[in-house]
Amino acid sequence: MLSAHTIDYELDKLDTSAVFSKYLILGYTHILPLGLDHVLFILCVFFLNSHLKKIIAQATMFTLAHSITLGLAVYGIIQPPPNLIEPLIAFSIVFLALENIFFDKLKPWRMILVFVFGLVHGMGFAGALDDLGMPRYDFANALISFNIGVELGQLTVILAMYFMVAKLFSQKTWYRNRIVIPASILIAIVAFYWTIERIIIM
Repeated sequence: MLSAHTIDYELDKLDTSAVFSKYLILGYTHILPLGLDHVLFILCVFFLNSHLKKIIAQATMFTLAHSITLGLAVYGIIQPPPNLIEPLIAFSIVFLALENIFFDKLKPWRMILVFVFGLVHGMGFAGALDDLGMPRYDFANALISFNIGVELGQLTVILAMYFMVAKLFSQKTWYRNRIVIPASILIAIVAFYWTIERIIIM
């Protein structure tokens, strides 16, 4: 994957800080506003539990997982087929949304699921990076900064939802029935549509 769409900056190289800034922004914007599927995944993580530390712990597990497969994919060690990965990303959202509907507490297997689905999402991030291109002369810096940007985008979503929703309403008796379940149903419907659409198109 590294050789297919790598950008060659030999004539006009960016310095290390410029590369870092460029790919940090690209990573962030790949979540906000461009990564609606990844945002919905993070919302699924958010809605099952209103404790900020546990939400961030799951998001960190997700980041660790997608960092592994992102690195492996962009270095060409693995070559995941987009026609398989993109439907799986959508299906992972369906799965977590349904879990939010049928379970009202964080189960031990949740962290494992988030990690496994994070591996899948990392392959999707690799496809995005392949399209964007990477500088050969500062590849590791670009990869790391892109990952940091993705993490910052995820944290933005989590903190915004925590302060605007969980902190205000999570202790209400109606929170789960009026917010968590309806939101999870909507997310599941959208993600199921994406799953079918991506299977057909790809």
